[in-house]
Amino acid sequence: MKLSEFGYQKPDDAFAQYPREEREEARLLVLHRKTGEIEHKIFRDVLDYFDEKDVIVFNDTKVFPARLDGNKEKTGANIKVFLLRELIPEQHLWDVLVDPARKIRIGNKLYFGEDNSMVAEVIDNTTSRGRSLRFLYDGDPDEFKNILYSLGHTPLPEYIERDPEPADAEAYQTIYAKNEGAVAAPAAGLHFSRRLLKRLEIKGVEFANITAHVGLGNFRNVDVEDLTKHKMESEQLFVGDEACGIVNKAKDGKRKVCAVGTTTMRALETAYSTFGHIKPYEGWTNKFIFPPYEFNVANSMISNFHEPYSTLLMMVCAFGGYKNVMNAYEVAMKEGYKIGAYGDAMLIVD
Repeated sequence: MKLSEFGYQKPDDAFAQYPREEREEARLLVLHRKTGEIEHKIFRDVLDYFDEKDVIVFNDTKVFPARLDGNKEKTGANIKVFLLRELIPEQHLWDVLVDPARKIRIGNKLYFGEDNSMVAEVIDNTTSRGRSLRFLYDGDPDEFKNILYSLGHTPLPEYIERDPEPADAEAYQTIYAKNEGAVAAPAAGLHFSRRLLKRLEIKGVEFANITAHVGLGNFRNVDVEDLTKHKMESEQLFVGDEACGIVNKAKDGKRKVCAVGTTTMRALETAYSTFGHIKPYEGWTNKFIFPPYEFNVANSMISNFHEPYSTLLMMVCAFGGYKNVMNAYEVAMKEGYKIGAYGDAMLIVD
């Protein structure tokens, strides 16, 4: 399929700018992929679609405060820095994005904090992700990271057109977040409340956790019409023995296995071995899933609504069926569903 086939019309106000007061009160569009049937529900109604011994797989990555406001030496120009990936902890070396990028050169120093207590030097201007910074700090990595994070802000996506507020630190984090390392939230999981998880647990639904540290590669524009020529950026992934055991048992018992979000789906497909089973995996994945694709593990999926032409939309189309999903998006936009991390959700079932 081609890039141009993944466009759709969305209203100007389609992106949700704030989270709902109650996580589970988001709207839920349920798509039956075998028939194309659509139902309109509230997210807490996911309870009705799962039974005892079904499995829901979550991504328990934790977002860290990756946005920093700094100033350039001499000129004092305001520079926004987005921490992407820690490269060498002992050297306090990070890959970052900077804005405005044109003002930054190798050797420039940037200052952070009200008293300019944190200083960084640009050491590389040529990485595919932007820049490399070395923070000039004498101390152990954990102490440094605590100070760095105290200066940071919640890394809200660009389509949220406001500055982060204190409430975002909690709202832009799943309630089961555990393993720090993401610069973007696994948004499909933001709708789960403790109350809803407890109700699912009482019903006998089982949970499995994987860790996929969400990077900005998911949100980069695809700039080639031929999708086979697009290369995804790698994300760090951990799939443990416990998760494998839970998922494989459900597969053997022909139960539902639901992937919460595109990152979870990518993790399951990366960890797939043979006979419908997944095996432990620790490493990186740049798996790019778009139609046509035969899924091996999950048979249901929860996802938020995604931007036109995005790799996230492409994966959802591959799972739910291209015509089904694009039709569901057309219906959703007419019905006022919201796009993005703080938006509404879609459940795809057989």
